[in-house]
Amino acid sequence: QVQLVESGGGLVQAGGSLRLSCAASGSIFSRFTMGWYRQAPGKQRELVARIFRDGSTLYADSVKGRFTVSRDNAKNTMYLQMNSLKPEDTAVYYCNAIGALPPLPWGQGTQVTVSS
Repeated sequence: QVQLVESGGGLVQAGGSLRLSCAASGSIFSRFTMGWYRQAPGKQRELVARIFRDGSTLYADSVKGRFTVSRDNAKNTMYLQMNSLKPEDTAVYYCNAIGALPPLPWGQGTQVTVSS
């Protein structure tokens, strides 16, 4: 079964940037729409960015213009470039395929903390 491993999180000041990575153990990015999700304490997991098989992207209003999702199919890796970070972006960030049956297991996520 494909495993997903997120990395690149950390502590950053408001206005700063981070780049997250999502490494897959198999070739899935050309097969599925992929998404970046986040879950803040006490809140439900939300989808913030997705990249479709044709490379087009879609973002939640809360991150539009600040986050950019991309992927490298050859490296089985997806990225989330996060700029102009805000304290409300603080959350654990996860990646996963959208619409996979059966669903892929969630990775451990990567913590992003933005200080004001």
